[in-house]
Amino acid sequence: MYIARIPLEQKQAVVTTNNDYSVAKMEAATAEAQYQESDGQLHQARNDAKAAKLQVDSAVSAKKSADTSADQNRINQAVKDLHTAEDLDKAADARVKYLADYHNYLKVYWRYTQENQYWREAQFEAAKAQIAKGNNIAPKGVSYDDFPKQVDARGKRVQSAKDRAEKAKQHVLSTREAWMKIQHQADTEAGKQSAMWDPMAAPSGPTGNEQRPQQAEIKSMPTSNMTPAPMPANGTSQPQPQQPQPQQQ
Repeated sequence: MYIARIPLEQKQAVVTTNNDYSVAKMEAATAEAQYQESDGQLHQARNDAKAAKLQVDSAVSAKKSADTSADQNRINQAVKDLHTAEDLDKAADARVKYLADYHNYLKVYWRYTQENQYWREAQFEAAKAQIAKGNNIAPKGVSYDDFPKQVDARGKRVQSAKDRAEKAKQHVLSTREAWMKIQHQADTEAGKQSAMWDPMAAPSGPTGNEQRPQQAEIKSMPTSNMTPAPMPANGTSQPQPQQPQPQQQ
C-alpha cells in the first residue's frame, strides 16, 4: 500500500471510511439473508392458502350433507363453518399477497444495501487517494481526479436505489394493512387469534408473546467530511451490481 508509511494520525479519514465500508458490507449480507428467509416463508404461506381452500371444499360438502338432514341445528352449524372457512381462505390469500410484496420489497432493499456498499467503498478509496495526494505520492496510472467523480456517481446510485426501496416499503405496508383487516375478521369468525409470521410487525417487548424479526430498515447515513458525494435523505435471480473502480494501493 502506497500510504503505509504515512503516520496513522494522518489517516483518520481512512480509518473512518473503512469502518463505514465494513458496516455497509454487513448490512448487505443481512439484507441478503432476510431476502432468502422471506422466500421460504412465502412458500409456506402459499401452502397454507392451498390448505385453506381444502377446508372450504370440506365445509361446502358438510353443508350439502346438512341440508339433506332437515336438522336445523346441524344446518346452522354447517353455515357458520362454511362462512368461517371462506373468511379464513380470503385471509390466507391476502397473506400470500402481503408476503409476496414483502419478498419483492426485500429484493429492492437488498439492491439498495449493495449500492450503499459500493458507495462506501468508493469513499474509502477516495480517502486513501486524498492522503496519498496530500503527501505527493503519485502511483503510475492513477488519476486522483477519478476518485471524487466515482464517489459522486455512486452516491447518486444510492439515492436512486433508496427511493425505489422507500416506494416498495410503503406499498408492502399498505398490503399488510389490508391483510390484517381480513385476518381480524376471519379470526373473529373462527373465535381464535391466528399466530403467523409477520415480518413488518413491531418487535415484541420482553413480556410479549412473540419476538418478531425487525423489518429491513432504510436509514440515513451522514456524509463524511472527506467526501463530496450527496447523501440520501432518511432512510430466482438475485441482484449483483458490479462496477469498475479505481483502486488506491
